[in-house]
Amino acid sequence: MMNRRLHGEQGQVGGIEVIPFGILTFVIAMLVIANVWGAVDADLATTSAAREAVRAFVEAPDEQSAQMLAESAAQQAFQGQGRSAGATSISIAYTGDRGWSRCSRVTITVRHPVHAIRVPVIGGFGHGFDAVASQSEVIDPFRSGLPGDAQC
Repeated sequence: MMNRRLHGEQGQVGGIEVIPFGILTFVIAMLVIANVWGAVDADLATTSAAREAVRAFVEAPDEQSAQMLAESAAQQAFQGQGRSAGATSISIAYTGDRGWSRCSRVTITVRHPVHAIRVPVIGGFGHGFDAVASQSEVIDPFRSGLPGDAQC
């Protein structure tokens, strides 16, 4: 009885339907990993852009050029990491009511959209969420070129 059971070809194809399911599972897992890495990468790029923007802002000679320099620094930070800064928004806020002056704390917030689904070669689809990063610095009280006295 045992000998007869092992000699035939009956049942040799059993389980072949699992191979496409395994491949599909592998592809879906890779897409999930790529999307998670895209979110982490967007967060790192946004943090870097906010840091560079606030540094350029507080080192600028006046408020009008500070805003242009901050936006330019944020765009260069995004481009340096291989991302497009087209949909990125930058907001600038002062702590207190002194505005652009010595000892003012400036906070720059950068928002960058992250796609809901991103396929590595094709691109991204849908708007999942925004990666948001804020950085803050104080305008140097002892720097030259700013009017007024340091009252920190």
